[in-house]
Amino acid sequence: MTDATSPNMPASGAAVPPKTSIHTQSDRVKKRNAAERRFKMYGLAAIGAGLLMLLVLLTTILGNGLGAFQQTFVTLEVELLESKLDKKGNRNLEDIKKVSTFGYAPLMKTAFETKVEELGLETGLKSKDMAAILSKSAAAELRDYVLEDPSRIGTKVEFTFLANSRVDGYLKGRVTRESIANDKKISAAQLDFVDMMVEAGVVKKTFNPDFIFGADASDQRPEAAGMGVSMMGSLFMMLVVLALALPIGVAASIYLEEFAPKNWITDLIEVNISNLAAVPSIVFGILGLAVFINYMHLPQSAPLVGGLVLTLMTLPTIIISTRASLKAVPPSIRDAALGLGASKMQSVFHHVLPLAAPGILTGTIIGLAQALGETAPLLLIGMIGFIASNPPEGLIEGLMSPNSAMPAQIYEWAKRAEPAFYERAWGGIIILLIFLVTMNTIAVILRRRFERRW
Repeated sequence: MTDATSPNMPASGAAVPPKTSIHTQSDRVKKRNAAERRFKMYGLAAIGAGLLMLLVLLTTILGNGLGAFQQTFVTLEVELLESKLDKKGNRNLEDIKKVSTFGYAPLMKTAFETKVEELGLETGLKSKDMAAILSKSAAAELRDYVLEDPSRIGTKVEFTFLANSRVDGYLKGRVTRESIANDKKISAAQLDFVDMMVEAGVVKKTFNPDFIFGADASDQRPEAAGMGVSMMGSLFMMLVVLALALPIGVAASIYLEEFAPKNWITDLIEVNISNLAAVPSIVFGILGLAVFINYMHLPQSAPLVGGLVLTLMTLPTIIISTRASLKAVPPSIRDAALGLGASKMQSVFHHVLPLAAPGILTGTIIGLAQALGETAPLLLIGMIGFIASNPPEGLIEGLMSPNSAMPAQIYEWAKRAEPAFYERAWGGIIILLIFLVTMNTIAVILRRRFERRW
């Protein structure tokens, strides 16, 4: 027996701590678990809010833009009178060209009168007012059709014309009888006539491929505007960017990562490259305006100039992504190649570069996708001040002739007053998003297909 107190025993008069079990959570553990649950809820709420905003955005774009892929057409049987189009009757193309679009307008008026008589319809409209539901490009389309083959003169042909933007908006619900109360371009009587033509199957709303493959149109013909030529402009710009940015960016990355000495000069270069990646795109537009147009006197609005400007903007992105891909290759690959007698250049180009190629391609595609959607640099070099009505006929013309680009075309349509152009701007956004999503999907597929993990 001893009077010594065990160190594990509580001192005399001290409170005995309560017994606890590992199966019972303490208040502190409960608070920590509650905080974790709240954090998860915050994260789920943030993801839900992001998905909701994305859903609202996509719904808005599709709701406003899908109508641009449909257009209202009027089908008529037009008699190509020889007395109007070829008075001499010799089918001489030069004589037929002398007949302007004003000479074809009476033919369409007569076609409407004939169609109304055939259908047995009663309308108080004059033939001039009936023909006014057609697009202002209708006479030019008919004239081009005749000039393509003068032997068609003297025959009766079934021709499909574009309806004007008011009629198209009426069938799409954008134009109402209340909204045209003070509209001089269409009247309620003409809308009644359109309803009769719709019931007779003369006026129909169908898919419009010319919106995708056609050219832009003037402010007076929004129903004839299309994205095709501006898509060609974007294509030629991307060819310039790909031809310049990829080799220059990869070469600069290989040198900086594999061969350049580590000193203050290379550190300064790396810092400047990182800073250039964060420079607003409009700064590159000002640089392109000053250097390529004002100093080098390259043609304004040309895809070549746009491609050069976008190349400057894309280079930092490609250099940064390429260097990251080169860093991801383990040093053991380089050491093994050097140990087997390969030179520094052989180890880089035969071993390191092929392994880094998936990351390089991914970074390049993402850089091209970013350049494809840029608008600000193109505004400053004048790619919104030109309406490209015909596609380029060759590579040189495609690079040097004035043209537009998809984002610049969307901007141009969005700032026009005619509501039909606003719808086409949304439709252009859909086409642009399809290109961007496709390019990013290709980048993800390439990364997952060829990615190596160590």
